[in-house]
Amino acid sequence: MAGHRIFTMAFSSVYPLYVQKAERKGRSQNEVDQVIRWLTGYDQAGLEAKIRQNSDFETFFAQAPAIHPNAALIKGVVCGVRVEDVQDPLMQKIRYLDKLIDELAKGKAMEKILR
Repeated sequence: MAGHRIFTMAFSSVYPLYVQKAERKGRSQNEVDQVIRWLTGYDQAGLEAKIRQNSDFETFFAQAPAIHPNAALIKGVVCGVRVEDVQDPLMQKIRYLDKLIDELAKGKAMEKILR
């Protein structure tokens, strides 16, 4: 079965949308970066390098140093899909990230977002 088209989309093309969503709700780019680093294990330099390299989502997550062990605690609905029920591991990681950005934009405390 062919992968979803988001898998080959450049992370760098979606990253500014994450930042815009957060900033519209009074959050900062630093907070977006913190959430991404928590989930993926990238340090700031590694995250910035992936953005500069135009890595696609598949590569971005495949080369992530370590998905946070508490990522499985991320629950809820993104785009009408329950993240804990997503079967494809890559799509689930993408949905985890979407859910974390949603929580950030909704004003949830960082301590709660970063489980």
